[in-house]
Amino acid sequence: MAKKEFQEIPRYYHIRDSEQMVWLLSGNVLIAAPSSNNVEPITLAIIACRDTELRDEGKGNLVYLGIKDKILSLFVTETEGHPTLQLKEMDIMDLYRDKTSQRPFLFFHSVEGSISAFQSVSYPGWFIATSSEANQPVFLTQERGSMNTNFHLDPKT
Repeated sequence: MAKKEFQEIPRYYHIRDSEQMVWLLSGNVLIAAPSSNNVEPITLAIIACRDTELRDEGKGNLVYLGIKDKILSLFVTETEGHPTLQLKEMDIMDLYRDKTSQRPFLFFHSVEGSISAFQSVSYPGWFIATSSEANQPVFLTQERGSMNTNFHLDPKT
């Protein structure tokens, strides 16, 4: 009798920054907007990478980030000489099942208490961030102190 393969499923969260802005999908762009009753935040899907070659103790767990109920994953590409956070039509479960990691889609997820940060694997030192100005795109920065790079993850089902 064949063994049943263990199928990990993503964990789901609503994400908000220190200014209580949540992530929304506007077309194919993630933006951060103030949380209110009339906005529908995305549900962030997070799943661990199975490839162990890229492990880096101290930087966090290797994860793929996607949007629940959408075939969209976060990835980093270079635009005009700078790393840029974008969404790509890719199911994070396909990334998870691939035995070879897909570096542009990978992030180090570090947790300190109730705060999470996401650092690009392809561009070390670049973190997912939000502006303190409402309705601006979610982006990458190297300026951790002056930008919102710390997030609260509220578990969802």
